[in-house]
Amino acid sequence: MNSNTPTLVSISDACERLSVCRATIYRLIKSGQLDTVSIGASRRIRSESLEQLIANGAEKTAA
Repeated sequence: MNSNTPTLVSISDACERLSVCRATIYRLIKSGQLDTVSIGASRRIRSESLEQLIANGAEKTAA
C-alpha cells in the first residue's frame, strides 16, 4: 500500500472506536460528518474522517 492510499475502517470497527451503535455511525455518514468509500457491496469509512470527528469532539469538550 502506498502512502497516498487512504486507510479504511469497517462500520463495526468505527462503532468500537467511538463506542457507539451502528445507527449512530450511519447517522454520522448521512449527515456528512464521516466520509465513506463503497467497495462492491461493502462500505468503509476513511480513517482520516474518523480521526477528524474524534478531534472535533475533543475540541468541543475542552471548550
